[in-house]
Amino acid sequence: MLLFAVSALEKVANVPGKIWLNLGIALLIFMGVVYVAKQAAQVNKIWLAIIVFVVLTLVGFHWIYSRNEPKFLTPLVDKIAPFFPSAASYGAKQHDGPQP
Repeated sequence: MLLFAVSALEKVANVPGKIWLNLGIALLIFMGVVYVAKQAAQVNKIWLAIIVFVVLTLVGFHWIYSRNEPKFLTPLVDKIAPFFPSAASYGAKQHDGPQP
């Protein structure tokens, strides 16, 4: 059994430091998400709903404007996008110059 422990420790010692850094960052992010979720459970539900609505609206408009939405949302954004400005249409208007 001691032989297996030594070989496992040797394998861990050969893991690059960047992997440990990424794992540490992921652990900190997970702990932060758990903390925020616990705090959000104590907040008034109306305020929580308002904050979630504003964040999702901002992310949605950013996806529509820059068209960098996830692939599974592309059919939905294709239907919504004509009603809102986009970066491509804004860039085309800027190259035309001022209208007399």
